[in-house]
Amino acid sequence: MPRRTPRTTLDRLRTTRRFPGFLKTASICVLVAGLLSPLTQQAAAATATAPNDYCGGQCSDILPPGENGNATLAQILLNQAFGTQPSHAEDQLGPYANLATGYSGLTDSTVNTFFNDASFGVPSDQVASTEKPGGRGDVTIVRDKKSGVPHITGTTRYGTEYGAGYAAAEDRLWLMDVFRHVGRGQLTSFAGGAAANQGLEQQFYRNAPYTEADLQAQIDKAVADNGARGQQALADVKAYLDGVNAYIDASDSGRYFPGEYVLTGHKDAITNAGTIEHFKVTDLVALASVIGSLFGSGGGGEVNNALSLLAAQQKYGVEEGTKVWESFRERNDPEAVLTVHDGQSFPYGGKPADAKGEALPDAGSVTQEPLVYDRTGSATTATAKNASATAARTTLGSARRGMSNALVVSGKYTASGHPIAVFGPQTGYFAPQLLMLQEIQGPGISARGASFAGLSMYVELGRGQDYSWSATTSGQDIIDTYAVELCQDDHHYLYHGACTAMDEVEQKNSWSPTTADSTPAGSYTMRVWRTKYGPVEYRATVGGKKVAYTTLRSSYLHEADSIIGFQMLNDPGFVKGPQDFQAAAQHINFTFNWFYADSQHTAYYNSGDNPVRASGVDAEFPVWAQPAYEWRNWDPATNTADYTPASAHPGSVDQDYYVSWNNKQAKDYTTASWGDGSVHRGNLLEDRVKKLVAAGGVTRTKLVQAMADAALADLRAEDVLPKLLKVIDSSTVTDSTAAAAVAKLKAWVNAGAKRTETSAGSHTYADSDAIRILDAWWPLLVKAEFEPGLGSDLYNAFTNNLSVDEAPSAGHGPTGSHAGSSFQYGWWSYVDKDIRAVLGEDVRGGLAEKYCGGGSLSACRDMLISTLDQAAGMTAAQVYPGDDQCSAGDQWCADSIVQRTLGGIKHGKISWQNRPTFQQVVEYTSHR
Repeated sequence: MPRRTPRTTLDRLRTTRRFPGFLKTASICVLVAGLLSPLTQQAAAATATAPNDYCGGQCSDILPPGENGNATLAQILLNQAFGTQPSHAEDQLGPYANLATGYSGLTDSTVNTFFNDASFGVPSDQVASTEKPGGRGDVTIVRDKKSGVPHITGTTRYGTEYGAGYAAAEDRLWLMDVFRHVGRGQLTSFAGGAAANQGLEQQFYRNAPYTEADLQAQIDKAVADNGARGQQALADVKAYLDGVNAYIDASDSGRYFPGEYVLTGHKDAITNAGTIEHFKVTDLVALASVIGSLFGSGGGGEVNNALSLLAAQQKYGVEEGTKVWESFRERNDPEAVLTVHDGQSFPYGGKPADAKGEALPDAGSVTQEPLVYDRTGSATTATAKNASATAARTTLGSARRGMSNALVVSGKYTASGHPIAVFGPQTGYFAPQLLMLQEIQGPGISARGASFAGLSMYVELGRGQDYSWSATTSGQDIIDTYAVELCQDDHHYLYHGACTAMDEVEQKNSWSPTTADSTPAGSYTMRVWRTKYGPVEYRATVGGKKVAYTTLRSSYLHEADSIIGFQMLNDPGFVKGPQDFQAAAQHINFTFNWFYADSQHTAYYNSGDNPVRASGVDAEFPVWAQPAYEWRNWDPATNTADYTPASAHPGSVDQDYYVSWNNKQAKDYTTASWGDGSVHRGNLLEDRVKKLVAAGGVTRTKLVQAMADAALADLRAEDVLPKLLKVIDSSTVTDSTAAAAVAKLKAWVNAGAKRTETSAGSHTYADSDAIRILDAWWPLLVKAEFEPGLGSDLYNAFTNNLSVDEAPSAGHGPTGSHAGSSFQYGWWSYVDKDIRAVLGEDVRGGLAEKYCGGGSLSACRDMLISTLDQAAGMTAAQVYPGDDQCSAGDQWCADSIVQRTLGGIKHGKISWQNRPTFQQVVEYTSHR
């Protein structure tokens, strides 16, 4: 079914204020009749597949829920009333979900039962529609029958990009509009005052409080600094926007624009009054700032680090407290899984021998800088204030939930002799999805894959003619916290000895109830105080002096710069091998791990503008805002500095295999987030891929199976639970409750420690009791294991640095519960190292002390049995208390993945998997 839906009588009906419960049978009949009216697009008779495809039919991809993220008002009403889905709105959700129960029987010939064929072009018998956007003769958009993906082919560069913009608007116009408003801190005024909207705009405005002049300056600089490529990027963007705006005009006059514009009060369903604002270049920078902040800005958390260090020193004294703190920080843990595992060292972010310039706060003096002022109406509620608190924690911590994984195997170890890769980003689950699929073929561009909606002038993750690439979030530290000494008042600070006024930037938002969002009227002002060292995030005193703590990231005011790297990745004339791929990735200033595979080679590169810090500066803690401690050759006017050279970034070509699940990149390369220790979810991939490589003969099927198997594994059960049971089994278990629980846990471990259904669609877990017991036990045992030795203050401080657990049912990440991604952050490494130490086993990089039972095996065992008894006695309703999606006690539902609605179309839940949202399976058979 094509994107355009003809105007019908019902499209012009005004909806009532009680959405969606107002639908009437007669209205629905009119709706259905309208939707079944003759369509304006025609299927093309035939088209040839592209001749420049070297994958031999062995490139596949998937992106749930579906390609079509736009829906007219009529389609939204049908969906809300009956669950009817617009064409291609969720046809990739089923295959994606089915892999969880279907991977064990997978064969190379059935891979595309669970994935799309990602070959270039569309076979003639698979063409669903063809259009010439805007009536242009230099570009054609063909959509395939299976998934509705746009295949854009242009004869001119302008036409190609125009078509990319037109197709993006066809598939994601409403989402693009939402996120350009998020990037500008204007979401509530645009889409409504729901608490989630408040939290979302606050999260990103705190990170990137840009003015229109700031956004324009980014564009000007990116163009000026990159010569002909910069000029081409600007031309591409303008052509892309022309396509976007052409679709806005066409859909507005034809009245097939997204129905959310009516439901949020921007358009009138009867008169068509109202405006859908055209997009401009600065809108795309605002969009890029959101994506970069979500997935590519490693660092932060220095104030929290300082607070936990001070707590450790308060308990143990400075020397011993620092030792304890460093053992929990695990900056360079020798047992951590590594992406580059061939012994290469890439020192970055390590502990200096003699730290200089530290500006640790005085005890009890730290207060978080307010962001929201002048609340009125519904902005004053407890729900609204809780949303603000959650947004602040997400923004100010170092735990960037970037997610994503990669499994890449050299051809030396595959059955075919060609490299194989299974990789993709975990970008959460949304309706519509943040990413969109497309193929772009035109002068200087030849690629298929995924791009963030509104930034799809190039494919950002995908394939070229004879190579594929993907990324995972890396998280190395490109954000530093500076203590600026205040002078005159709270809004002046010392800059190089001169008392300097802070810049005040604010955004006033207000909202009223709409059909889509019934939140009562309210308003507030977001206000940020900016210094040359970045926005103010905290206030404190240091040695009695009043300071503001600011955060400065190297990508601040530079979100537009990465466009050049993506342009290169799409250019078949630039990327001809692994070294070219690495050169392109070096032009991306966001913190990502990049992976590459062609028919002969594999490669890896870690991107990001890593600032060169002054000698002696410890990136873990705040430092004084003084010239001696600034980034080398830092220019505050442009926020540029010296950056570490490409050779200092972890990189590799043709290693035996690569795995990444946001784990440590390489020896001596420290990431900003905590938890890179002996147990990390990266181990779930490492163990499986290492075993495959040792056996040899790896196939696409085997590598997909390794990924899918890891996607169902409970990290705690697979890698930590056996050691806990070893302690318990050190003597006979006489407690009947504990004995029964132990038997269930052992059976689960022996069965593979998976969180999987008894059968497809059963909505009941095999080993459900064991899963419930571990979910209840883990937080209890961690607290009982560590709090007695650390003391409550230090234990709580450490939990602020690293959360104790991240089970599938936990509320975590940018979307809360039901987000799929799990086990990224938790205390599993601490438990693992401590339990092994108590057992007397060898531990490299152990904790500074033994905590379980004070180091006594018998006391540790008593604690484990006591907490296990408590956990076993908890009911399912206590462990899984229910939420807006699930009834209390519904274990499967508590874990399930929900496509969080960003528009009017809803989708059903799917069973939990811990895997990329967009994913590729590739094995090239030849090369240019």
